[in-house]
Amino acid sequence: MIRILRKFCAHLTEQAAGRPGQNGPLRAAEAEAGSKWLMPWWLALMRFARPHIKSMSIVVVLMLCGIGFDLLKPWPMKLIVDQVLQNRPLPSSISWLIQLAGDESRLALLAWLTAGTVLIFLAGQSVRMLRSYLEAGVGSRMVYDLGAKLFEHLQALSLQYHGKRSRGDLVRRVVTDSSCVKELILWVLLPVLSSSVSLVGMFVVMWQLDISLSLLALFVALPLGVFIKVFSKPMGDRTYKQQQLEGQMMALAEQTLTALPVVQAFGQEEYQDRRYRELSQCTIKAALLTVGAQLQFKVSTSGVTAVGTAVIMAVGGFHALQGSLTVGTLLVFLSYLASLYTPLETLAYVSSGFASASARARRVLEILETQEGVWDLPGARAVVWPGRGVAVAFDGVTFGYEAGRPILQEITLAVRPGETVALVGATGAGKSTLVSLIPRFFDPWEGRILFNGLDIREVTLSSLRSQVSLVLQEPFLLPLSIAENIAYGRPGASREEMVAAARAANAEEFIGRLPQGYETVLGERGASLSGGERQRLSIARALLKDAPVVLLDEPTSSLDAGTEALLLEALERLMEGRTTFIIAHRLSTIRGADRILVMDRGRIVESGTHEELLAARGAYCRLYTIQAGGLPGAGLTANA
Repeated sequence: MIRILRKFCAHLTEQAAGRPGQNGPLRAAEAEAGSKWLMPWWLALMRFARPHIKSMSIVVVLMLCGIGFDLLKPWPMKLIVDQVLQNRPLPSSISWLIQLAGDESRLALLAWLTAGTVLIFLAGQSVRMLRSYLEAGVGSRMVYDLGAKLFEHLQALSLQYHGKRSRGDLVRRVVTDSSCVKELILWVLLPVLSSSVSLVGMFVVMWQLDISLSLLALFVALPLGVFIKVFSKPMGDRTYKQQQLEGQMMALAEQTLTALPVVQAFGQEEYQDRRYRELSQCTIKAALLTVGAQLQFKVSTSGVTAVGTAVIMAVGGFHALQGSLTVGTLLVFLSYLASLYTPLETLAYVSSGFASASARARRVLEILETQEGVWDLPGARAVVWPGRGVAVAFDGVTFGYEAGRPILQEITLAVRPGETVALVGATGAGKSTLVSLIPRFFDPWEGRILFNGLDIREVTLSSLRSQVSLVLQEPFLLPLSIAENIAYGRPGASREEMVAAARAANAEEFIGRLPQGYETVLGERGASLSGGERQRLSIARALLKDAPVVLLDEPTSSLDAGTEALLLEALERLMEGRTTFIIAHRLSTIRGADRILVMDRGRIVESGTHEELLAARGAYCRLYTIQAGGLPGAGLTANA
């Protein structure tokens, strides 16, 4: 069986390396990386069984007990046929049954043997039920452990990685494909072990009963190996393709529902329906091809066992007619023969379970083997910077999202504790990218970023990000209560602190108008609120976190002029004494900044206060003139 597993692993490795991306969205880079782990993928998943080794040991013991009861099951029937019905004495090795019966009559022995059949059956069923219960618990825990590991790893991967992949497909990998560990352990390894032990035990007993019939039974079973080799490859290929198409269906549904306002606004419902139905048809076709391969495999193996049973019945019956074999022994042999072919069929069907597990495992390990993220470096330590402000420095920072295309080029910048720095410039100038490096959403290609003179890569991610508050242009709210959303960055905050933050963000008034106030549960991404209300909750969340570094990415873009005026007062209180980076669309919101940086093509081209930059009559002056209602002219725009 190990040889079969190795052949399957080798086949999967060749498939990933030789035909990347053929069956769904498997990228060539992922297939190339996957070739490093596909050979020992089942070993990679086995580590998720280690915490449950005690429960698995009990399962194995129960499995062995069940096999023992299966071996005992036909023997009462043999004794009834050969000894009781023909009035022959019991073999000396089991003559103790007469004393157990308490009566040497055939009726008493028949009653005890019948009761023994019932007891063996009940004991076997009880063992199977207990084993099934334990397997269900162990399997579920292993699946949830793997799913939690996938979920944890996906959260650590970079935003760039997530930007290139469908969220629906990633969700499927976490929720559905994590069952591969259960399939591997409970549907492959344990059946292989159970069937192997059963085969050995039953063949030994059959050998003792009749050597020639045993050899004949073994010879008839040889074609099963041929069918395993013939059908394993198409079952593996088709199962993997089905899994990929199902992932694409989930991705399409997630994308459509997320962008539903756009879909409805452009009248593309019918187009999206058609795409989903076409993908559904492809998925159904792939599923039917998978089932077809499995049915061909099962019919072929069942045909082999049926032929083998017929041959043994004919030859065994001939032996019984000649008197070289008793009727009871023939019945026991036929019973064992059925039990013998059952584990053989199980071993044959294991390739189907192996194909399913391997298809899911490929998708799971593609995630776990990906290291495209930001991680704590060895020796990183937790640091909490004292005071309300931190000195932030960029030292020769160069960074981009694609090799050979830098977005930031040799940025050198020193920001004093408590200083407010505004960033303006054209779309694609690198403003948001520069700010995203501060909490280590990405690491620079070259150079370093310092907090109070300490390279932030020497600090744990959790402690670094605990020192940074973030307000994005698009506020991200969770489908939780308003109170939970405000306290998301600081769950231990008191109710009074949370309410004070909402009041400072000018959110208390509209919260008071909601049916349950602070306990009102929001819709997905805060869809039940207006854009301005969502932004004010996002600012309240940043206020409550009370971090020494504040990052504001166009925080007033969703607010009207009246609300903006009130919000600017709240932002001034938020920024007071804290090191603040603000990306502004409206230049009127940054006139009071300590320093304004004008960016162009990844470089800082101007720096100074509002008055100094106007006096310099450069790029900032042109931009301000355009926004103030001056004559249009060439220059920068303020889009972030």
